[in-house]
Amino acid sequence: MGFSIFAWIVGLLIFFPIFWMVLTSFKTELEAVSMPPAFFDFDWTLENYAEVQARSDYFRFALNSVILSVGSTLVGLLFAVPCAWAMAFNPTKRTKDTLLWMLSTKMMPPVGVLVPIYLVFRDWGLLDTRFGLIMVLFLMNLPIMVWMLYTYFKEIPSDILEAARMDGATLLKEIIFVLLPMAVPGIASTMLLNIILAWNEAFWTLNLTTADAAPLTAFIASYSSPEGLFWAKLSAASTLAVAPILIIGWFSQKQLVRGLTFGAVK
Repeated sequence: MGFSIFAWIVGLLIFFPIFWMVLTSFKTELEAVSMPPAFFDFDWTLENYAEVQARSDYFRFALNSVILSVGSTLVGLLFAVPCAWAMAFNPTKRTKDTLLWMLSTKMMPPVGVLVPIYLVFRDWGLLDTRFGLIMVLFLMNLPIMVWMLYTYFKEIPSDILEAARMDGATLLKEIIFVLLPMAVPGIASTMLLNIILAWNEAFWTLNLTTADAAPLTAFIASYSSPEGLFWAKLSAASTLAVAPILIIGWFSQKQLVRGLTFGAVK
């Protein structure tokens, strides 16, 4: 009972900023900064949402976010699946070192490689392009995808794959027709997590885009101006940006938890 209460308190504390953001999006600018703050006793309005849509084409930014997050995840799977298969079913003495090295790349701050990547993008004409951002997001999340799939593949009996080989299955058929159907839950949770990570990525999208390929992170940043922060409009823009991924995360939370904890407990 005590742990349940503690968990609820922690959950409510984590959710409160999102709740306050949504609440502020229905206030006027004056009410958004009023002290003491009003929780429900204020004049509710949809003016901020109307103004945000009139000022910025929300659906264009949302389409870019969908293309970048889903595209980078699908490209990542093309590389992560065979890589995780090789490490899970044909390991070498350096497999664990390779996995640790891949994970260690996530510890490097992105700003450390911003200049060389920016120069490469500039010289190759990839700035403000969807293709360029898909490549960056795919490479950024590839270590996580490999680690998750490797953990899941390790739980699949290798005897099944050996039986498929004895029946004459080629390597490609073994992966496509035997391994992938058995690993659908792990692949689904991997895809969901990486879509969320790519959707929320702000550093690269803000530094490598300006207009054409700008996703919802740039949409939110556009409401921070030298004149100051317009909290109500910024909250409305943020709510529109996070709503799709919050809905996806809510309905797929069991799948996400299962994929993240698979192999950790028996």
